[in-house]
Amino acid sequence: MSHSDNHYDENQIQVLEGLEAVRRRPGMYIGSTDERGLHHLVYEIVDNSVDEALAGFCKNILVTIERDGSIRVRDDGRGFPVGIHPKIGRPAVEVCLTMLHAGGKFGGEGVSGGLHGVGASCVNALSRHLQVTVYQDGKIYRQEYERGKVLYDLKIIGETAETGTEIQFWPDVKTGEDPEPGIFETGEFSFDTLCTRFREMAFLNKGIRILLTDLRGDEPLVKEYHYEGGIMSFVEYLNRHKTPLFAPPVYISGTRQGSLVEVALQWNDGYNESVFSFANNIHTPEGGTHLEGFRRALTRVINDYARKSGALKSADQNLSGEDVREGLTAIVSVKLTEPQFEGQTKAKLGNSEIRTITDQLVSEGLNVYMEENPASARIVIDKCLTAARAREAARKARDLTRRKTALESAALPGKLADCSERDPAKCEIFLVEGDSAGGSAKTGRDRHFQAILPLRGKILNVEKTRMDRILANDEIKAMITAFGGGFNKDFDPSKLRYHRIVCMTDADVDGSHIRILLLTFFYRHFPRLIEDGYVYIAQPPLYKVTRGKTIKYVYSDDQLQAYLEELGRDAKPEIQRYKGLGEMSSEQLWETTMNPATRSMYRVNIKDAIAADELFTLLMGDQVEPRREFIEENAKLVAELDI
Repeated sequence: MSHSDNHYDENQIQVLEGLEAVRRRPGMYIGSTDERGLHHLVYEIVDNSVDEALAGFCKNILVTIERDGSIRVRDDGRGFPVGIHPKIGRPAVEVCLTMLHAGGKFGGEGVSGGLHGVGASCVNALSRHLQVTVYQDGKIYRQEYERGKVLYDLKIIGETAETGTEIQFWPDVKTGEDPEPGIFETGEFSFDTLCTRFREMAFLNKGIRILLTDLRGDEPLVKEYHYEGGIMSFVEYLNRHKTPLFAPPVYISGTRQGSLVEVALQWNDGYNESVFSFANNIHTPEGGTHLEGFRRALTRVINDYARKSGALKSADQNLSGEDVREGLTAIVSVKLTEPQFEGQTKAKLGNSEIRTITDQLVSEGLNVYMEENPASARIVIDKCLTAARAREAARKARDLTRRKTALESAALPGKLADCSERDPAKCEIFLVEGDSAGGSAKTGRDRHFQAILPLRGKILNVEKTRMDRILANDEIKAMITAFGGGFNKDFDPSKLRYHRIVCMTDADVDGSHIRILLLTFFYRHFPRLIEDGYVYIAQPPLYKVTRGKTIKYVYSDDQLQAYLEELGRDAKPEIQRYKGLGEMSSEQLWETTMNPATRSMYRVNIKDAIAADELFTLLMGDQVEPRREFIEENAKLVAELDI
């Protein structure tokens, strides 16, 4: 064995130590080993191709979910460099795929959204198998890896006139047969999850084309995303089920100190704010300095214009940020060379200089727009003034609903049957439709930690309602007061009186409607309740099956079918279909739906804020036509309908 071979082995061992850390603590690198982490692998590889596109060398990215469950990503960029790395003495493509923090993103020149410079090597470490093919300089190069370890040296397998990179990987999924423990709990990629992410990427990087193909079914599923309008198209897409106040959206962009800021915004006639921020193509759900700069500029410019045009008199108070953002849909996208994110999950951008840059560019751009489009500017100012008047009315209504102190139990709604436990972490409140179900629940509950709040009829649809009317609604006032954590922008989770808020409605169409009205209310005005995992949906049984002295409750048609098969054909049990909670005795309700030892409940979470926002607008908003189309498209998914 030659000296150079020894040298190669030593280097190789250092490389494996690096990737071993990824396999040992995958959560540090990709967030989790569940479905989210699994999809993160795809984003990492696609991000590399998008970085090529940002640098101006790539137009098409083809992503395929293969029949065997692997993922293939092909782009037409320059291709991974295949030359020998001067320091390591191995081909650069191998270095990028086997060493952490190796890549072309650390010179501080380009803009990149990649994870922590660990993208491709991290995917390699967490894949059972990975194959890279590089098309470059008239040749096709290939190398393969197993759990991050090189299987053979980079080799030439053919000739080509094309350029680009293709990576195919098989995630390392936990299975019983494999001697290796495996990493991921599931290897099942979701076509819809990938669609949402790639649509977002195509909007944020105008001109690139992402083609997603799923070969797992009988027929291939294919979606193509390509938007020459970029984030303006994004805003139009988000507003497509709403009525915009003017068209096209305002578009502002500019580069300062090496950072690119792009903003598109458009108001609609609704009352909800839909503002989404991105840094280097990564969604920042908690905002950050770029969003602060945008909001500051928006409020200032609109107030200045309202004063200058005489819409606000000298004695009038300034419009608040909340007023100017009512009914606003906006995308704030920044691209910077050295992004500083707060926390591993990149939920919030921390670069202080981007606040000033965004503020300046938005101020200049919006001022120009309003001077050049006085008719649109007037419509926006009128909407903001109406919002301010409604906010004042809402403030008066809110003062009536707010509890002064935690001890002031007289302020609690009269129909609330409260619990005796005072530790919110142990307390749960059931929101029950109607007085009869409320009566059963009050009698059947454990008074120590379970509270019951009966709701009369259907609560208001807050998607189409302004704040003053929302706060005048008795059922909504009762919920706000009972929860005790304040409301909307004043919401403070530390003051919540219950850490489990359970929607307990009938298992019929009316029950589903009431549940969706409650969820719309929480999503729009208590988003933290859902984000922090305080909202649950109770699962009352659909059937009571009696056979002799044996009683079994079943919760779905599938369960009923399985149970009947288990009993055998000769059994002739009595089957009772529950239409509502009121049909159950208090003992039955406790045993099936409220007893922590025997009940089943769903916790409500928001996987994808943009998709949730869109669906609430579509299903609960004013426009009938898109809702009709959605129902027609999805009607085939309904197996059984109660009418």
